[in-house]
Amino acid sequence: MRRNSFTEGVRRYMTRLRAAARFSSAKSYQDALNSLIRFFGRDEIAYDDITRANLRRYQDDLLRRGRSWNTVSTYMRRVRCVYNQAVDGGEATYVPNLFKEIFTGIESRRKKAVTQEEIRRLITAPVGSPGLRQAQLAVTLMFQYGGMAFVDLSHLRAGNFREGVLDYRRQKTGTPMRILIPEATRNPLQELSSHTRPDSPYLFPFLSGTQRGEAAYREYKSSLARFNQRLRALARAAGITATVSSYTIRHSFASILKELDVPIEMISELLGHKSIMTTQIYLKSFSLEKMASVCRMCFESVCRCG
Repeated sequence: MRRNSFTEGVRRYMTRLRAAARFSSAKSYQDALNSLIRFFGRDEIAYDDITRANLRRYQDDLLRRGRSWNTVSTYMRRVRCVYNQAVDGGEATYVPNLFKEIFTGIESRRKKAVTQEEIRRLITAPVGSPGLRQAQLAVTLMFQYGGMAFVDLSHLRAGNFREGVLDYRRQKTGTPMRILIPEATRNPLQELSSHTRPDSPYLFPFLSGTQRGEAAYREYKSSLARFNQRLRALARAAGITATVSSYTIRHSFASILKELDVPIEMISELLGHKSIMTTQIYLKSFSLEKMASVCRMCFESVCRCG
């Protein structure tokens, strides 16, 4: 394979990502490369193949195959990143506006949040299975701990919880987080942690702590898949028809706070986002009732002025 091929550029970059223990990012680039190889019908893709015409055709092909706009954006941003690195390294030609007509944004019309009542049912529904009970406790804690992501919950260590305060860093961004856990709300923590093996370095029973490197990443992905499977079963038991996943808890936490008129700056800090723009993507539109109430308030204020 030619060193200055796009295919080789992606694989070199994936090697660097794995060396930095960024296994999720490496998989994302592998998925994008696999998709592009399928589109071209060959393993060897040259930088010269990355043209505006081919990118438009590739985008149309992805949409024709039922891929979402967000998937299109993810793949195109991976292609753009590797191509730009090749331009900087003198392996590819700089082409002005190469991605001008290509979608690389975020399409946020499909909301993952569920209602406040549905969250309550997830947390309180009677369950008989130990596995479902663990999933229910995890949902409770994720919501209680500021819309915590499952990846952060599963990687918490006993040392992160001291004197009623939870101190940890987000797995995705390294952002330091600090949450006060009042004593009256610690029962779910104690119940879930009681299932953790005594020799585990983790606070909760989702990971063994015996794996390293890419094996640890695979163990986490397996644990996430198991959690999502149990979460879907829990949703059915609670009579919820909406699709529920680990992301639902985080999105719902943010959206419920929005309905309660909590400032977006506070929501962003609670979620550990580095940008308020990221938080805005999480937030679903206001409910029809909320918007109707605001419109009515505005109309009545105008009428009173008259």
